[in-house]
Amino acid sequence: MKVSKRAQNVPPSATIAVTARAQELKAKGVDVVGFGAGEPDFDTPDYIKDAAIAALKAGKTKYTPAAGIIELRTAIAQKLQKDNALAYSPNQVVVNIGGKHSVYEAMQAVLDPGDEVILPAPYWVTYVEAIKLAGATPKIIQTDKSTGYKITPAQLKKAIKKKTAMFVLNSPNNPGGFTYTPDEQTALAQVLEGTNVSVISDEMYEKLVYGDTKFVSFASVSKDAFERTLTMNGFSKAFSMTGWRLGYTAGPLDVIKAMSRLQDHMTSNPVTFAQYAAIAALGEQAGPTIEKMRLEFERRGKYMAERLNAIKGLECSEPTGAFYCFPDVSGHFGREIGGVKITDSMNFAQALLEQANVALVPGNAFGCDNNVRLSFACSLEQITKGLDRIEKWLS
Repeated sequence: MKVSKRAQNVPPSATIAVTARAQELKAKGVDVVGFGAGEPDFDTPDYIKDAAIAALKAGKTKYTPAAGIIELRTAIAQKLQKDNALAYSPNQVVVNIGGKHSVYEAMQAVLDPGDEVILPAPYWVTYVEAIKLAGATPKIIQTDKSTGYKITPAQLKKAIKKKTAMFVLNSPNNPGGFTYTPDEQTALAQVLEGTNVSVISDEMYEKLVYGDTKFVSFASVSKDAFERTLTMNGFSKAFSMTGWRLGYTAGPLDVIKAMSRLQDHMTSNPVTFAQYAAIAALGEQAGPTIEKMRLEFERRGKYMAERLNAIKGLECSEPTGAFYCFPDVSGHFGREIGGVKITDSMNFAQALLEQANVALVPGNAFGCDNNVRLSFACSLEQITKGLDRIEKWLS
């Protein structure tokens, strides 16, 4: 059977070889320490599960509006007003089937073939493929350690051309573990004033910030930013609901309506009983539930960054958000370790897995080949064991 050119052009994950090999080793009984997880190691809180069970027992198993039930969209709009100072009506909210669906659907709704999208590296891997599937072209902007891997206003201004249709901002950042300050976001918003560039602000890790970091939604920094921004968030990270597949998008009414129309034909509604669980998730128990998890991630992130920086040849900023460290490992490029010459992030990851049984994600998947990503969404015991192995392997 013929496979479409569109599907042929979607490459397998750049990390699939490392991931598959790690699984193969585990199946053979090898003790592999995995730093690849992009999901919390905590279980979904019981009060959320109980709400889903109650919804099932109440017969909440039928179709709903494609954009989601009005009760959930109202709860999300209230959350955005309370937490983010964003005044969206429930009609300006669409509930999607996970954050990936939010990104894909928004790009399908906004972008046309030939459009260009400004995408700072490091970036989440799905952005690139979603841009291409919309017929647009990703315009990658390289960042470096000097700016904390964040795009500067000058870089953004220089990148905007006649075909530029969108700018993607992800803060707190996956894979970088950094956040943009309110002043940095304001400066970027000022560059966009007077242009026709829309913005996707991916705020999935909003609740996982550390130290004195202050999270601010990009759309809240100015009236102009509000009018050009699609604010994206979800339940996967803050509530440890990765498998529930619930994300959401809020923004200008015409775009949200377009996304809802697409969703109606693409998937119909998000899972009905899961929507009722999401309403419960946003309730009074949300604060304490999230804070307990956030404090543990903060402790782990600080420890991991300190350990990585103590290893010769590695440089790692302490994460201010999400649950990733993103060290620069290029100090070891050119070395031969265990008979393997280390030349890039991919064979660094492959050699580390084979020789020290530690799995992590190479940075080339995120547009930064000097770096690797380590998730600290695992126990402190596992983190310590894995870092001990990395230190021994590199020394």
